[in-house]
Amino acid sequence: MVPAAQAAPVGLDLARQTKIDEVTLTKADNRTETFALQTSLDGRGWSTLVAEQPHTFKNGKATFKVDPTLVKHVRATKTTAKIGVQEVQASAKLAATLTASSVSQSYGPGNAGDGNQSTYWESANNAFPQWIQADLGSAVKADRVVLKLPAAGWGTRTQTLAVQGSTDGTGFTDLVTSRGYEFNPASGNTVTIDFTAATARYLRLRITANTGWPAGQLSEFEVHGPTGGDTQAPSAPANLAFTQPQSGQIRLTWNASTDNTGVTGYDVFANGSLRTTVTGTTHTDSQPDGLRVTYHVVAKDAAGNQSPASNSVTREGATGENLAQGKPVTANHNVHNFVAANANDGNVQTYWESNGFPGTLTVQLGSNADVSSVAVKLNPDTAWGARTQNVEVLGRAQNATGFTSLAAGRDYRFDPASGNSVTITAAGRVADVQLRFTSNTGAPGAQVAEIQVFGTPAPNPDLTVTGTSFTPASPVETDQITLNATVRNAGTAASTATDVTFFLGTTAVGTAQVGALQAGAQANVGTTIAARPAGSYEYTAKVDETKKVAEQNETNNARLHPDRLVVTPVPSSDLVAVPSWSPSNPANGQNTTFSVAIKNQGTINSAAGAHGITVTILTSSGQTVRTLTGSHTGTINAGATTAAVNLGSWPAADGRYTVRTVIANDGNEIPAKQGNNTSEQSLFIGRGASVPWQHVEAEDGTVGGGAQVLSPNRTIGDLAGEASGRRAVTLNGTGQSVEFTTSGPANTLVTRFSIPDSAGGGGITSTLNVYVNGQFHKAIDLTSKYIWLYGNEATPQNSPGAGGPRHIYDEANVMLNQTFPAGTKIKLQKDAANTTNYAIDFVNFEQVAAAGNPDAARYAVPAGFTHQDVQNALDRVRMDTTGTLVGVYLPAGTYQTAQKFQVYGKAVRVIGAGPWFTRFQAPLTQENTDIGFDAQSSASGSTFSGFAVFGNYTQRNDGPGKVFNFAGVQNMTIENIWVEHMMCLFWGNNVDNNVIRDNRIRDMYADGLNMTNGSAGNRVSNIEARSTGDDAFALFAATDNGGSGQQNNVFENLSVTTPWRAAGLAVYGGKNNTFRNIYVADTLTYSAVTISSLDFGYSMEDFGPEPTTFSGLTLVRSGGHFWGAQTFGAIWMFSASKKYTGIRVNDVEIIDPTYSGIMFQTKYNGAAENIFQDTVLSNVSISGARKSGDAFDAKSGFGVWANEMPEAGQGPAVGEVTFNGLRFSNNFQDIKNTTTTFKININN
Repeated sequence: MVPAAQAAPVGLDLARQTKIDEVTLTKADNRTETFALQTSLDGRGWSTLVAEQPHTFKNGKATFKVDPTLVKHVRATKTTAKIGVQEVQASAKLAATLTASSVSQSYGPGNAGDGNQSTYWESANNAFPQWIQADLGSAVKADRVVLKLPAAGWGTRTQTLAVQGSTDGTGFTDLVTSRGYEFNPASGNTVTIDFTAATARYLRLRITANTGWPAGQLSEFEVHGPTGGDTQAPSAPANLAFTQPQSGQIRLTWNASTDNTGVTGYDVFANGSLRTTVTGTTHTDSQPDGLRVTYHVVAKDAAGNQSPASNSVTREGATGENLAQGKPVTANHNVHNFVAANANDGNVQTYWESNGFPGTLTVQLGSNADVSSVAVKLNPDTAWGARTQNVEVLGRAQNATGFTSLAAGRDYRFDPASGNSVTITAAGRVADVQLRFTSNTGAPGAQVAEIQVFGTPAPNPDLTVTGTSFTPASPVETDQITLNATVRNAGTAASTATDVTFFLGTTAVGTAQVGALQAGAQANVGTTIAARPAGSYEYTAKVDETKKVAEQNETNNARLHPDRLVVTPVPSSDLVAVPSWSPSNPANGQNTTFSVAIKNQGTINSAAGAHGITVTILTSSGQTVRTLTGSHTGTINAGATTAAVNLGSWPAADGRYTVRTVIANDGNEIPAKQGNNTSEQSLFIGRGASVPWQHVEAEDGTVGGGAQVLSPNRTIGDLAGEASGRRAVTLNGTGQSVEFTTSGPANTLVTRFSIPDSAGGGGITSTLNVYVNGQFHKAIDLTSKYIWLYGNEATPQNSPGAGGPRHIYDEANVMLNQTFPAGTKIKLQKDAANTTNYAIDFVNFEQVAAAGNPDAARYAVPAGFTHQDVQNALDRVRMDTTGTLVGVYLPAGTYQTAQKFQVYGKAVRVIGAGPWFTRFQAPLTQENTDIGFDAQSSASGSTFSGFAVFGNYTQRNDGPGKVFNFAGVQNMTIENIWVEHMMCLFWGNNVDNNVIRDNRIRDMYADGLNMTNGSAGNRVSNIEARSTGDDAFALFAATDNGGSGQQNNVFENLSVTTPWRAAGLAVYGGKNNTFRNIYVADTLTYSAVTISSLDFGYSMEDFGPEPTTFSGLTLVRSGGHFWGAQTFGAIWMFSASKKYTGIRVNDVEIIDPTYSGIMFQTKYNGAAENIFQDTVLSNVSISGARKSGDAFDAKSGFGVWANEMPEAGQGPAVGEVTFNGLRFSNNFQDIKNTTTTFKININN
């Protein structure tokens, strides 16, 4: 007995949390008193332990036996008796079988129950939440869990977790709510969690965070239960059955359970939820006749022990039709080729699998339906083992902006023995149905082979085009044409007004308005279009192309006219310009000559006389900088092209320009042929990206107060070795500074810096003072949270114990308080308030101003700065049926977001006030949060412009973290975006004809931009990438996700500096792709440019036979070492898993490479897998390839190197390459080729 010395008249403070199982009240008489017993853990919130009722004292005592209960305070109401309590005897460890939501490598859940603290379970990485679960064999009482991590070599970490219990393994409730628990080697890396005794068969730890590793980790998971009292559970109720006495009723019967002390009741569950508790062995339930219901029963005794569940019985309901059949299915992500479409292709052999959790799978029904249930299927083959997935069903009505829950998330067991499918009751009127998965015991992601949605369509219109025609029946090139269509509402409800869009081929040529139509009604509409060039056209009419009307069926809106519309030619000339300039990639100040030839692609000769030519060179803002004129005199025969006419020259200046060429209309050229007399081409002057800021290296500034300029080196983890230019300035003493002079007006400052890590590897924060013209201006905030990795180059970690440091620089930015003119002195200085040591690599100065709303009537504005505010605005645009709203304007401000924005349904413009003003920010208290934009193919044509995305990634992964994660989209524009501390700016899977331009990519943990799986016709232009954690720009012709034909992409005007892992530009396979005007400097571990046919184990396309072209490359201080002892030249050319052919590399400057200028290498699998062929390099200059003097000195100093060494999986280069114009200067050895298998042809 715990003494009652501390008792107040009716209460007891135990001074610490104590588990009790008996309470005794004592007083001097034997009267009966009415009171209740209550407990509390904090003295503020109270729970009833014994209900208020009359209690009789016998021999001066009233004693109450209770379930083991965790308390600190005990009180009795309405009595003055003194209170004493009895502590529970020590709990006993319970036998258990462990399972888990996922496993990393070989660290299975059995390790957490083997009694060995040195072995451990680890979940899938970067995929919270995760869980590990103990199956106790039957429902028993548990009141404690003991958790351990390995004691040796494991640092302190905090894991955030909840303790949950369940009697059936599906419905779990919290026994201890989620909070952080510190595992500290000083206390044996052991955590003990006590809780009030609960009866459960399954104890689960749900883990949502781990400060030491991005996964759940446990070496031991022990469950303890009380040893005293009644711990024996009743037997399971048997022979559960049902009848239906009348409509809407289900009568359940079962055989009684047995128990050592007697059964006190039965819990009746319907579809996994507690329906009622009864004392007998029958129950009549009321349920709608159309609802599918599954029941089971659990017995319990007076001590709260619960039996195993009875058998289950199911009353089938009226399911309706499968509304999902043939409807689009999308997902938030997927792994490999396990795409969302697999979940609705009618084939259980294929499936969708998410790339971690949560995974969402959404079926777009197209319009509202009255949904009753959702079936989720996996492959029933026995090769698929049983697994449990936690699933929530959500729905969204056709006019709603967000999803609501139709069936709360819970565990569902999939078992091949029972068909490997589950049916979830989920009732509601919705147009989109979404499954949200948070765990899967069988895989690291959600899995669905087929999804079926059962219900009936809700009343809605259904617009169709039932007839088409055109007049005149036989048009010629000078005729206007009238297009007609008959529109019918075949639905069950009236439609509002909309329009018909008319197409010739894939080009929209006109629209006509359609008024409101009652169900069954029809209307005739038409439009007249201008004369068309001669040709044979497919003619299509599409009603409601603008999606103004929500319909029962969105797939039957178009009608293709049965006959082609044929326009007969009228004899005419047709003049087009063929412009050119020399040199084709001029440098700043270089005199550039413009010439134009004229081609007559018409059917008759041109008129005689002069044919005027005008070339106008315009800046990016449309300002004319030069106009050149000339002419060709004489008739131009049909099909002929004139000689080029020299129009004059222009001294090129850095910048982006448009070259507009106009050919005067010809007297023999009909109006329908005159549209192509004007053409435009882009011209960029200056190697690499053209940027709006002034860049100044710290070593070029003025140092003061004893600040040091570091000598250059190439050592990873060194303040100079990882700096741009391989030099930096250190500010380690009070008063030390580095000062810069602005070359233009500026109101912003960016600096690349390094400050030390914390001892445990989580980073520190500090400030550095900014002075303007000698006066203190403000401090700039710095943090090392996002830098300082340790260990090898392939998989560095955040823990300083993992090895040597790398990735030690980050960037910080600040708005200055005003605009300062050119010539202003801006200084960074360490003062007494600046409490650490600093290295400064460079600064940028820029003049910026916020952009306003492009059109307040057409751009929705979020109501606030939360994630949901922005998503609501996006959904307003998507659901707008008037055609008024075209986009979302994001005013200046910081928008907090912790998930992806969803863009779908139509093209939308997302426009910010500029990346200095409109910023999305991931939670600063989290790490590795997946934010950005996911867009579905229905959003093709969207634009994202004028904002920044600041993430919180601190470690690389191969899954989430892509700001724009697009698949199957076309004609998107991503421009003027600033991203930091994410994985990637853009990951494109089978994306076509998109434009990504004028962006800034900084301090990333993976690729800056990567396109794969048949991405074609894309243009990537004028982007600067700094400090990426993988290839800054990559084109990978994999076909593992179904796309093929990776071709016709253009990457141009790109700058890359200090990528800390992998290359500046990497190209793997494909054809007809072009890479031009690219600057790469200071790669730390890899080549500046990788041209490789390595497939990395994925299905992938060969190079060629059509060419892959690289031109205008400047590569400075590039190359590095990776994969241990493998070194890389500034250009690495690797003939590997696929054909290596059709490679063209032109106009290259390689300056001061770390190990070699160009290295050729071949992959072997017993013999060479593929050889170099049809590979030509022209006009190449290599200078400064010197001996490295480090551990890889033997592999350095070569201008051109045919690698003869037997690297792992590789061997001597095989095949043949040709150089046309190869220049060397100041190399240790210009060419090294000791192989007998590789030939270098040089034509100088």
